Amino acid sequence: MGANNGKQYGSEGKGSSSISSDISSSTDHTPTKAPKNVATTEGLDSSTRTLSTPSPGLILPSKSSSLSSPALSSNGHETNSSSSSSAPAETVAVIHPQPGTHTRSRQSKTHHLAPIDLLPDHSLLQIFSHLPTNQLCRCARVCRRWYNVAWDPRLWGTVRLTGELLHADRAIRVLTHRLCQDTPNVCLTLETVMVNGCKRLTDRGLHVVAQCCPELRRLEVAGCYNISNEAVFEVVSRCPNLEHLNLSGCSKVTCISLTQEASLQLSPLHGQQISIHYLDMTDCFSLEDEGLRTIASHCPRLTHLYLRRCTRLTDEALRHLALHCPSIRELSLSDCRLVGDFGLREVARLEGCLRYLSVAHCTRITDVGMRYVARYCPRLRYLNARGCEGLTDHGLSHLARSCPKLKSLDVGKCPLVSDSGLEQLAMYCQGLRRVSLRACESVTGRGLKALAANCCELQLLNVQDCEVSPEALRFVRRHCRRCVIEHTNPAFY
Repeated sequence: MGANNGKQYGSEGKGSSSISSDISSSTDHTPTKAPKNVATTEGLDSSTRTLSTPSPGLILPSKSSSLSSPALSSNGHETNSSSSSSAPAETVAVIHPQPGTHTRSRQSKTHHLAPIDLLPDHSLLQIFSHLPTNQLCRCARVCRRWYNVAWDPRLWGTVRLTGELLHADRAIRVLTHRLCQDTPNVCLTLETVMVNGCKRLTDRGLHVVAQCCPELRRLEVAGCYNISNEAVFEVVSRCPNLEHLNLSGCSKVTCISLTQEASLQLSPLHGQQISIHYLDMTDCFSLEDEGLRTIASHCPRLTHLYLRRCTRLTDEALRHLALHCPSIRELSLSDCRLVGDFGLREVARLEGCLRYLSVAHCTRITDVGMRYVARYCPRLRYLNARGCEGLTDHGLSHLARSCPKLKSLDVGKCPLVSDSGLEQLAMYCQGLRRVSLRACESVTGRGLKALAANCCELQLLNVQDCEVSPEALRFVRRHCRRCVIEHTNPAFY
């Protein structure tokens, strides 16, 4: 029995434990042999759970296969140790015992410590604080000391999981179970969960987050298209401190609201408010006007809202947004092709709060809508109107006169913008730092010279596919030495 234990944990019996798997990253695709301590999470007794090091990222194939696992020796090199067992039909999580708790040491009485072992715990803790989640779990399997340091609560304010093949539901369940040991059923340290690009994440994984992480402040599940409304409602209802929510690419999500149970528990004075400030619903193709109305009425504290390529939204949805969310500072409606001038009139009701606006490729927008924005949003810093073919020098003139604090402007692929509009910008918006005029056919060297002469802080100028001479580009370079010029003129170098 002692020989077997020594073989499993390596030469440092109280130090290292076998590594059969870890939380897989997008680059960890090499299968390993399932050791004898393979068990489903539900099948573990409480003592094993208490002393276990989770390896929730293990991805075992559904078919039985022969796999191998490396073990760390005391000198830091990997040694091959294998045991044979048949993998069950479903994916399972491998639970590792705390290094050194069930083994006898076969190490020699005299051994040399590695240089890192001479560091005090606080230094080791500082090093571990820079490691991603999967590497931190690997460190916990090296030795008992590393185990204790790696599971210090101060290192577990954030969990980051990535990889298309990662069994995200199981990873979240095992990690939260380990982090809940000192405070049963809840994890009070975890404030950020980022599971971007994990296609195998489902509602079950988010339900675990909702139940175990009441202090959650930031949740990112971008690209997890198996997430539905039910799980999102559960998270926002059970995590009252949630401020940052990224649902980009979650095409099944159609709105954000509290669960019916949570709504009944709220007092009329509190209302149906959700504390989210940052919401990204880019590529949520199923979002419609009614869904955005629900979001606006439940999330009045929104300051950052991104609705890129939500192609079903119309001007009517923006009316509810301006009515319920007056504090929005950044708004992106890029590629919302049903949004037009009426929608911009509603956006302009945000008035002095709006700093960032993107309406790229909203082809129904003209000078009329831009005039509303210019008149009522004088503190605008960033405007992306790329591809708004109805925008002319007249609209650009209104913008220049009313928004003198403008720092970044993109009017690429606006064929009606010419030198006259650029001269107005140069006169009134001398703090411009980034300007894109890509494929503006009417722009010539005259407009560029006006910009360069007046906007000394210019840092980026994009004039690709524009008919400008090398002489004009050299003029810009002389007057704006820190400016990066993006061009397609082979004569300018």
